[in-house]
Amino acid sequence: MNYWVSIIFRAIPLAMMGVCVGFGAYVWNDGDAPGNFVAGRVVTFLGAICLCLFCTAATIIRQLIGRFNTVDRILYPTLGYLAAIGTAAYGINLFAGVSGSGTSPEYVAGHVVFGLGLICGCVATVATASTKFSMIPANSAKAVGDHTTPSGAFSRGSLVVLAALPVLMAAAAWAFGIGNLLMTTSPSRFTVGHVVSGLAMICTSLIGLVLSILRQVQDTYGPRDRVGWPWLVIVMGALSMGWGVVLLILDKEPYYQTPGFVMIGLGLVCFSILSKVGLLALVWRRTFALANRVPLIPVVTALSCLFLAAFAFQLSVTDTNVFIAARVLVGLGAICFTLYSIVSILESGTSTSKK
Repeated sequence: MNYWVSIIFRAIPLAMMGVCVGFGAYVWNDGDAPGNFVAGRVVTFLGAICLCLFCTAATIIRQLIGRFNTVDRILYPTLGYLAAIGTAAYGINLFAGVSGSGTSPEYVAGHVVFGLGLICGCVATVATASTKFSMIPANSAKAVGDHTTPSGAFSRGSLVVLAALPVLMAAAAWAFGIGNLLMTTSPSRFTVGHVVSGLAMICTSLIGLVLSILRQVQDTYGPRDRVGWPWLVIVMGALSMGWGVVLLILDKEPYYQTPGFVMIGLGLVCFSILSKVGLLALVWRRTFALANRVPLIPVVTALSCLFLAAFAFQLSVTDTNVFIAARVLVGLGAICFTLYSIVSILESGTSTSKK
Protein backbone atom coordinates (compact mmCIF):
# COMPACT_ATOMS: atom_id res chain seq x y z
CA MET A 1 0.00 0.00 0.00
CA ASN A 2 1.23 3.48 -0.90
CA TYR A 3 2.16 5.48 2.23
CA TRP A 4 0.12 8.55 1.29
CA VAL A 5 -2.91 6.41 0.45
CA SER A 6 -2.53 4.80 3.87
CA ILE A 7 -2.75 8.25 5.46
CA ILE A 8 -6.02 8.93 3.62
CA PHE A 9 -7.51 5.63 4.79
CA ARG A 10 -6.54 6.44 8.38
CA ALA A 11 -7.89 9.97 8.05
CA ILE A 12 -11.35 8.84 6.93
CA PRO A 13 -12.37 7.29 10.30
CA LEU A 14 -11.06 10.36 12.14
CA ALA A 15 -12.92 12.68 9.79
CA MET A 16 -16.15 10.73 10.28
CA MET A 17 -15.57 10.82 14.04
CA GLY A 18 -15.32 14.59 13.72
CA VAL A 19 -18.61 14.66 11.82
CA CYS A 20 -20.37 12.60 14.50
CA VAL A 21 -18.93 14.49 17.45
CA GLY A 22 -19.39 17.90 15.85
CA PHE A 23 -22.94 17.31 14.63
CA GLY A 24 -23.88 15.46 17.81
CA ALA A 25 -22.53 18.24 20.04
CA TYR A 26 -24.45 20.81 17.99
CA VAL A 27 -27.73 18.93 18.44
CA TRP A 28 -26.85 18.19 22.10
CA ASN A 29 -26.56 21.92 22.87
CA ASP A 30 -29.35 23.15 20.59
CA GLY A 31 -32.06 23.11 23.25
CA ASP A 32 -33.56 21.15 26.11
CA ALA A 33 -36.12 19.23 24.07
CA PRO A 34 -36.10 15.42 24.61
CA GLY A 35 -35.29 14.94 20.91
CA ASN A 36 -32.14 17.02 21.21
CA PHE A 37 -31.15 15.20 24.38
CA VAL A 38 -31.40 11.74 22.83
CA ALA A 39 -30.20 12.52 19.30
CA GLY A 40 -27.30 14.66 20.49
CA ARG A 41 -25.88 12.02 22.77
CA VAL A 42 -26.42 9.10 20.41
CA VAL A 43 -24.83 10.84 17.41
CA THR A 44 -21.92 12.09 19.54
CA PHE A 45 -21.13 8.59 20.80
CA LEU A 46 -21.37 7.14 17.31
CA GLY A 47 -18.05 8.94 17.03
CA ALA A 48 -16.63 6.43 19.53
CA ILE A 49 -17.31 3.65 17.02
CA CYS A 50 -15.44 5.66 14.37
CA LEU A 51 -12.52 5.94 16.81
CA CYS A 52 -12.49 2.17 17.31
CA LEU A 53 -12.61 1.67 13.55
CA PHE A 54 -9.64 4.02 13.25
CA CYS A 55 -7.78 1.75 15.68
CA THR A 56 -8.57 -1.22 13.43
CA ALA A 57 -7.50 0.68 10.31
CA ALA A 58 -4.23 1.85 11.88
CA THR A 59 -3.45 -1.65 13.18
CA ILE A 60 -3.78 -3.19 9.72
CA ILE A 61 -2.17 -0.36 7.77
CA ARG A 62 0.90 -0.19 9.99
CA GLN A 63 1.49 -3.87 9.17
CA LEU A 64 0.96 -3.37 5.44
CA ILE A 65 3.52 -0.55 5.27
CA GLY A 66 6.01 -2.40 7.49
CA ARG A 67 5.93 0.01 10.43
CA PHE A 68 3.99 -2.03 12.99
CA ASN A 69 5.75 -2.26 16.36
CA THR A 70 5.15 -3.20 19.98
CA VAL A 71 3.72 0.21 20.82
CA ASP A 72 1.14 -0.14 18.02
CA ARG A 73 0.27 -3.66 19.19
CA ILE A 74 -0.66 -2.28 22.62
CA LEU A 75 -1.81 1.25 21.84
CA TYR A 76 -4.58 0.73 19.31
CA PRO A 77 -6.48 -2.13 21.00
CA THR A 78 -6.16 -0.33 24.35
CA LEU A 79 -7.51 2.91 22.89
CA GLY A 80 -10.44 0.98 21.42
CA TYR A 81 -11.32 -0.74 24.68
CA LEU A 82 -11.02 2.53 26.62
CA ALA A 83 -13.48 4.14 24.17
CA ALA A 84 -15.81 1.17 24.66
CA ILE A 85 -15.62 1.32 28.45
CA GLY A 86 -16.12 5.09 28.53
CA THR A 87 -19.11 4.95 26.18
CA ALA A 88 -20.79 2.08 28.03
CA ALA A 89 -20.15 3.71 31.40
CA TYR A 90 -21.71 6.99 30.27
CA GLY A 91 -24.76 5.13 28.98
CA ILE A 92 -25.20 3.25 32.26
CA ASN A 93 -24.84 6.50 34.18
CA LEU A 94 -27.69 8.00 32.13
CA PHE A 95 -30.26 5.24 32.59
CA ALA A 96 -29.31 3.95 36.05
CA GLY A 97 -32.13 4.66 38.45
CA VAL A 98 -34.34 6.26 35.78
CA SER A 99 -37.81 4.84 35.19
CA GLY A 100 -38.62 3.72 31.67
CA SER A 101 -42.36 3.78 32.20
CA GLY A 102 -42.92 6.91 30.10
CA THR A 103 -40.89 8.93 27.63
CA SER A 104 -37.76 9.50 29.70
CA PRO A 105 -35.00 10.77 27.37
CA GLU A 106 -32.34 9.59 29.85
CA TYR A 107 -33.70 6.04 29.70
CA VAL A 108 -33.66 5.97 25.90
CA ALA A 109 -30.34 7.76 25.40
CA GLY A 110 -28.64 5.78 28.18
CA HIS A 111 -29.58 2.37 26.82
CA VAL A 112 -28.70 3.25 23.23
CA VAL A 113 -25.33 4.75 24.23
CA PHE A 114 -24.67 1.65 26.33
CA GLY A 115 -25.39 -0.46 23.23
CA LEU A 116 -22.97 1.68 21.23
CA GLY A 117 -20.37 0.94 23.91
CA LEU A 118 -20.92 -2.78 23.33
CA ILE A 119 -20.38 -2.29 19.59
CA CYS A 120 -17.19 -0.35 20.39
CA GLY A 121 -16.02 -3.33 22.43
CA CYS A 122 -16.65 -5.66 19.49
CA VAL A 123 -14.77 -3.35 17.11
CA ALA A 124 -11.89 -3.06 19.60
CA THR A 125 -11.74 -6.87 19.55
CA VAL A 126 -11.52 -6.71 15.74
CA ALA A 127 -8.54 -4.38 16.19
CA THR A 128 -6.95 -6.80 18.68
CA ALA A 129 -7.48 -9.78 16.38
CA SER A 130 -5.99 -7.71 13.55
CA THR A 131 -2.66 -7.29 15.37
CA LYS A 132 -1.63 -10.47 13.53
CA PHE A 133 -3.29 -9.52 10.25
CA SER A 134 -0.02 -9.91 8.32
CA MET A 135 -0.30 -13.68 8.83
CA ILE A 136 -3.54 -13.89 6.82
CA PRO A 137 -2.02 -13.33 3.33
CA ALA A 138 0.80 -15.78 4.18
CA ASN A 139 -1.66 -18.43 5.33
CA SER A 140 -3.88 -17.86 2.30
CA ALA A 141 -0.91 -18.49 0.01
CA LYS A 142 -0.36 -21.98 1.42
CA ALA A 143 -1.31 -25.03 -0.57
CA VAL A 144 -4.89 -26.23 -0.18
CA GLY A 145 -5.02 -28.88 2.55
CA ASP A 146 -2.13 -27.44 4.54
CA HIS A 147 -3.75 -26.34 7.82
CA THR A 148 -0.76 -26.33 10.13
CA THR A 149 -1.17 -23.57 12.70
CA PRO A 150 1.73 -21.18 12.05
CA SER A 151 4.17 -20.13 14.70
CA GLY A 152 3.35 -16.70 16.04
CA ALA A 153 -0.41 -17.24 15.88
CA PHE A 154 -2.62 -16.58 18.91
CA SER A 155 -2.24 -18.86 21.90
CA ARG A 156 -5.21 -21.05 22.80
CA GLY A 157 -6.06 -18.86 25.78
CA SER A 158 -5.95 -15.63 23.75
CA LEU A 159 -8.03 -17.26 21.04
CA VAL A 160 -10.76 -18.26 23.50
CA VAL A 161 -10.89 -14.80 25.07
CA LEU A 162 -11.00 -12.94 21.75
CA ALA A 163 -13.68 -15.26 20.38
CA ALA A 164 -15.76 -14.98 23.55
CA LEU A 165 -15.72 -11.18 23.89
CA PRO A 166 -18.01 -10.29 20.95
CA VAL A 167 -20.31 -13.20 21.83
CA LEU A 168 -20.71 -11.91 25.40
CA MET A 169 -21.27 -8.33 24.24
CA ALA A 170 -23.83 -9.43 21.66
CA ALA A 171 -25.59 -11.49 24.35
CA ALA A 172 -25.69 -8.45 26.64
CA ALA A 173 -27.18 -6.30 23.88
CA TRP A 174 -29.81 -8.94 23.06
CA ALA A 175 -30.67 -9.26 26.76
CA PHE A 176 -31.29 -5.51 27.14
CA GLY A 177 -33.21 -5.31 23.86
CA ILE A 178 -35.48 -8.31 24.40
CA GLY A 179 -35.83 -7.49 28.10
CA ASN A 180 -37.33 -4.08 27.26
CA LEU A 181 -39.63 -5.60 24.64
CA LEU A 182 -40.99 -8.06 27.23
CA MET A 183 -41.74 -5.31 29.76
CA THR A 184 -45.01 -3.41 29.88
CA THR A 185 -45.05 -1.28 26.73
CA SER A 186 -44.20 2.41 27.02
CA PRO A 187 -42.69 4.78 24.44
CA SER A 188 -39.27 4.59 26.13
CA ARG A 189 -39.20 0.81 26.48
CA PHE A 190 -40.59 0.31 22.99
CA THR A 191 -37.88 2.49 21.44
CA VAL A 192 -35.09 0.99 23.56
CA GLY A 193 -36.24 -2.58 22.94
CA HIS A 194 -36.21 -2.26 19.18
CA VAL A 195 -33.16 -0.05 18.74
CA VAL A 196 -30.96 -1.99 21.16
CA SER A 197 -32.04 -5.21 19.43
CA GLY A 198 -30.79 -3.60 16.21
CA LEU A 199 -27.49 -2.79 17.93
CA ALA A 200 -27.36 -6.44 19.04
CA MET A 201 -27.60 -7.45 15.38
CA ILE A 202 -24.52 -5.35 14.63
CA CYS A 203 -22.68 -7.00 17.53
CA THR A 204 -23.74 -10.40 16.18
CA SER A 205 -22.46 -9.44 12.73
CA LEU A 206 -19.13 -8.46 14.28
CA ILE A 207 -18.86 -11.95 15.78
CA GLY A 208 -18.57 -13.20 12.21
CA LEU A 209 -15.84 -10.66 11.43
CA VAL A 210 -13.81 -11.41 14.56
CA LEU A 211 -14.00 -15.17 14.08
CA SER A 212 -13.19 -14.89 10.36
CA ILE A 213 -10.00 -12.99 11.19
CA LEU A 214 -9.05 -15.31 14.06
CA ARG A 215 -9.58 -18.47 12.04
CA GLN A 216 -7.60 -17.12 9.09
CA VAL A 217 -4.75 -16.11 11.41
CA GLN A 218 -4.79 -19.61 12.94
CA ASP A 219 -5.17 -21.14 9.45
CA THR A 220 -8.29 -23.05 10.50
CA TYR A 221 -10.65 -21.21 8.15
CA GLY A 222 -12.61 -23.73 6.10
CA PRO A 223 -15.55 -24.12 3.68
CA ARG A 224 -18.13 -23.79 6.47
CA ASP A 225 -16.58 -20.49 7.57
CA ARG A 226 -16.58 -19.24 3.99
CA VAL A 227 -20.36 -19.71 3.83
CA GLY A 228 -21.49 -19.43 7.44
CA TRP A 229 -20.09 -16.09 8.58
CA PRO A 230 -21.21 -14.04 5.54
CA TRP A 231 -24.68 -15.55 5.81
CA LEU A 232 -24.84 -14.71 9.50
CA VAL A 233 -24.28 -11.05 8.61
CA ILE A 234 -26.75 -11.18 5.71
CA VAL A 235 -29.44 -12.57 8.03
CA MET A 236 -28.76 -9.88 10.65
CA GLY A 237 -28.85 -7.08 8.07
CA ALA A 238 -32.01 -8.36 6.39
CA LEU A 239 -33.69 -8.92 9.78
CA SER A 240 -32.90 -5.39 10.97
CA MET A 241 -34.07 -3.71 7.76
CA GLY A 242 -37.18 -5.88 7.55
CA TRP A 243 -37.93 -5.17 11.20
CA GLY A 244 -37.70 -1.44 10.56
CA VAL A 245 -39.94 -1.60 7.48
CA VAL A 246 -42.58 -3.55 9.44
CA LEU A 247 -42.58 -0.91 12.19
CA LEU A 248 -43.06 1.87 9.63
CA ILE A 249 -45.88 -0.04 7.91
CA LEU A 250 -47.68 -0.80 11.18
CA ASP A 251 -47.25 2.76 12.55
CA LYS A 252 -49.85 2.12 15.26
CA GLU A 253 -48.40 4.79 17.53
CA PRO A 254 -46.31 7.91 16.83
CA TYR A 255 -43.30 6.40 18.61
CA TYR A 256 -43.10 3.54 16.05
CA GLN A 257 -41.35 5.81 13.55
CA THR A 258 -38.07 6.47 15.36
CA PRO A 259 -37.12 2.79 15.82
CA GLY A 260 -38.49 2.05 12.34
CA PHE A 261 -36.13 4.42 10.55
CA VAL A 262 -33.20 3.66 12.85
CA MET A 263 -33.57 -0.11 12.42
CA ILE A 264 -33.30 0.33 8.64
CA GLY A 265 -30.11 2.34 9.18
CA LEU A 266 -28.69 -0.32 11.50
CA GLY A 267 -29.41 -2.94 8.85
CA LEU A 268 -27.40 -0.89 6.36
CA VAL A 269 -24.50 -0.88 8.84
CA CYS A 270 -24.74 -4.69 8.98
CA PHE A 271 -24.46 -4.85 5.19
CA SER A 272 -21.40 -2.60 5.40
CA ILE A 273 -19.86 -5.16 7.77
CA LEU A 274 -20.81 -7.84 5.23
CA SER A 275 -18.37 -6.25 2.78
CA LYS A 276 -15.52 -7.08 5.17
CA VAL A 277 -16.67 -10.56 6.15
CA GLY A 278 -17.52 -11.39 2.56
CA LEU A 279 -14.21 -10.11 1.22
CA LEU A 280 -12.25 -12.27 3.66
CA ALA A 281 -14.25 -15.28 2.44
CA LEU A 282 -13.97 -14.47 -1.26
CA VAL A 283 -10.19 -14.02 -1.41
CA TRP A 284 -9.17 -16.83 0.97
CA ARG A 285 -6.94 -19.15 -1.07
CA ARG A 286 -8.43 -18.00 -4.34
CA THR A 287 -8.41 -15.03 -6.67
CA PHE A 288 -11.59 -12.98 -6.87
CA ALA A 289 -11.59 -10.79 -9.97
CA LEU A 290 -14.03 -8.26 -8.55
CA ALA A 291 -12.38 -7.89 -5.15
CA ASN A 292 -11.61 -4.23 -5.80
CA ARG A 293 -15.34 -3.60 -6.30
CA VAL A 294 -16.33 -4.85 -2.84
CA PRO A 295 -15.53 -1.46 -1.17
CA LEU A 296 -18.43 -0.02 -3.18
CA ILE A 297 -20.84 -1.80 -0.81
CA PRO A 298 -20.23 0.51 2.19
CA VAL A 299 -20.29 3.50 -0.17
CA VAL A 300 -23.78 2.48 -1.31
CA THR A 301 -24.95 1.87 2.27
CA ALA A 302 -23.53 5.23 3.40
CA LEU A 303 -25.36 7.04 0.60
CA SER A 304 -28.53 5.10 1.41
CA CYS A 305 -28.33 6.24 5.04
CA LEU A 306 -27.82 9.85 4.00
CA PHE A 307 -30.65 9.79 1.44
CA LEU A 308 -32.95 8.25 4.06
CA ALA A 309 -31.79 10.92 6.52
CA ALA A 310 -32.66 13.64 4.00
CA PHE A 311 -36.14 12.17 3.61
CA ALA A 312 -36.54 11.98 7.40
CA PHE A 313 -35.33 15.57 7.84
CA GLN A 314 -37.99 16.78 5.42
CA LEU A 315 -40.61 14.63 7.12
CA SER A 316 -39.63 16.02 10.53
CA VAL A 317 -40.70 19.50 9.41
CA THR A 318 -44.31 18.43 9.89
CA ASP A 319 -43.83 15.33 12.09
CA THR A 320 -41.55 15.71 15.10
CA ASN A 321 -41.66 11.95 15.73
CA VAL A 322 -38.85 11.43 13.21
CA PHE A 323 -36.65 14.23 14.60
CA ILE A 324 -34.31 11.78 16.39
CA ALA A 325 -34.21 9.26 13.54
CA ALA A 326 -33.20 11.90 10.98
CA ARG A 327 -30.16 12.91 12.99
CA VAL A 328 -29.13 9.41 14.00
CA LEU A 329 -29.21 8.30 10.34
CA VAL A 330 -26.56 10.92 9.56
CA GLY A 331 -24.28 9.33 12.17
CA LEU A 332 -24.99 5.85 10.81
CA GLY A 333 -24.06 7.08 7.34
CA ALA A 334 -20.73 8.22 8.78
CA ILE A 335 -20.19 4.74 10.25
CA CYS A 336 -20.89 3.12 6.88
CA PHE A 337 -18.42 5.41 5.13
CA THR A 338 -15.81 4.65 7.79
CA LEU A 339 -16.29 0.97 6.97
CA TYR A 340 -15.46 1.83 3.35
CA SER A 341 -11.99 2.73 4.59
CA ILE A 342 -11.62 -0.55 6.48
CA VAL A 343 -12.78 -2.80 3.64
CA SER A 344 -10.50 -0.94 1.21
CA ILE A 345 -7.59 -1.68 3.53
CA LEU A 346 -8.59 -5.34 3.75
CA GLU A 347 -8.84 -5.54 -0.03
CA SER A 348 -5.38 -4.05 -0.39
CA GLY A 349 -3.92 -6.48 2.14
CA THR A 350 -5.63 -9.73 1.13
CA SER A 351 -6.64 -9.59 -2.53
CA THR A 352 -4.48 -10.94 -5.32
CA SER A 353 -6.76 -9.68 -8.09
CA LYS A 354 -5.27 -7.51 -10.77
CA LYS A 355 -6.43 -3.92 -10.70
